[in-house]
Amino acid sequence: MTSYTHCTTKARRLLGLLAFCFMLSATLQAAPPKREFRGAWIQMINGQFQGMSRDQMQQNLTNQLDELQRCGVNTIIFQVRGEADALYDSHYEPWSRFLTGRQGTPPSPYWDPLAWMIKESHRRGMELHAWINPYRAKTKGTTELAASHPYVQNPERFFSYDGLLIFDPGLQENRDYISMIVSDIVSRYNVDGIHIDDYFYPYPVAGVPIPDAATFQRYNNGFENIADWRRYNVNLLIQELYETIHTIKPWVKFGVSPFGIYHNQKPGDPIYGSNTKGLQNYDDLYADVLYWIDKGWVDYTVPQIYWEIGHKTADYDTLIRWWSKYASGRPLVIGQDVERTVKAADLQNPRINQMPEKFRLQRSLPGISGSCLWYSAAVVRNEGNFATVLKKHYHTAPALAPQMTFITKDKPGKVKNLRVEQRQDGQYLVWDAPSFKDWRTQPTRYVVYRFAKGESRNIDDPTHIVAITPKPFYQLSDNPRERTATYLVTALNPVQNESKAKKKKVKF
Repeated sequence: MTSYTHCTTKARRLLGLLAFCFMLSATLQAAPPKREFRGAWIQMINGQFQGMSRDQMQQNLTNQLDELQRCGVNTIIFQVRGEADALYDSHYEPWSRFLTGRQGTPPSPYWDPLAWMIKESHRRGMELHAWINPYRAKTKGTTELAASHPYVQNPERFFSYDGLLIFDPGLQENRDYISMIVSDIVSRYNVDGIHIDDYFYPYPVAGVPIPDAATFQRYNNGFENIADWRRYNVNLLIQELYETIHTIKPWVKFGVSPFGIYHNQKPGDPIYGSNTKGLQNYDDLYADVLYWIDKGWVDYTVPQIYWEIGHKTADYDTLIRWWSKYASGRPLVIGQDVERTVKAADLQNPRINQMPEKFRLQRSLPGISGSCLWYSAAVVRNEGNFATVLKKHYHTAPALAPQMTFITKDKPGKVKNLRVEQRQDGQYLVWDAPSFKDWRTQPTRYVVYRFAKGESRNIDDPTHIVAITPKPFYQLSDNPRERTATYLVTALNPVQNESKAKKKKVKF
């Protein structure tokens, strides 16, 4: 009896230890990283804002931003130019019909959606990246162009393809024009990034050739192969955009979200390719994404890997591993399709969707710096409980942006005079900004950490972050955990390099 009891106790202890190890392993695996790109695309080209008044659109966007913030999203990619038009007060292009219902008609009452989104995103500690489509000048559904539209002004610089109007990529004046548009945005708006999507040369239609033979004959730059020439043209634009942005504001990030397949692998083919069979960036859209990364012409890349794990033509598992292997020379962010993810069953456990496995791959493969969610409205309406799972499992703590030390390694100094102040509406933790010489050490945001008595004051642990804010103060609540704790405050520069921490014990 004694021996049996002893063995049973040992077995129970062993089982308990194994269970604890399993729980610890699961916890460690699920622990969110301190730095991670957590983006969401907010598009206008789908017409989601058409017919809304200013107040209705602002309320819609407020609701989206609030919910995305609760979901841990730290980067908003907001579409402001879909067809050589503008969701901002452009000096060169007409107001978008997707904003006011008719291209060229200004909003009434007047407001500037880009300026408003920058303010609201920054207030929530989020970055705002202005998303433009560089080449597309008219979508299929647009039937009227404003007198100020660039096609109306210079129709010879465009070609028509499958109901679209496209800036001819082979013309230097078009590259200069698109760069001028970007220069205007970067110069006049406090954006954190410029983002372009997957539309380069038009998506091919069977039997319909791209009508650029005359341009190739006139401006072939010594190329004999038209495909190589087209890639060269796009390369020139990417380089020009990168240099334009960083000449004006070196801290503004340039991101590209290409189609999810770079090139399909073929026997004996010297071009890096994946074991896929779909449309290709390199061959069909003439976008040599790996070349841009190798040349350092992009600051981050977001391949749109929207398919399911197990997809016969474009398997997500195959593609995320391929991009991880070949494209992580600059921060690599995975474009995730929310709806497809929650509607597809896990291959090993059909009772659940593919969200857990996709996040496991994203956070375990080397070189991946986060994800960007297509699209914001699907997250906000909690499609397939996606938002709920983000809050409870994957984004349980705030995250800073991925480090981009290739832009600068400098960081701000410590905040000064960290103190507690009594104000009319309560107690505040307050500090003074550190002094700075230039943008590299300029504080633009602050991170507030809270530690209970006895807790290790480790700022590498994001679970202690209570705020990422542009303001030099943090309001303390009546919660005892807020009012008896040690606070650490750091400063972030425009690319979110972090200063050393300043400490303050609070007890009252």
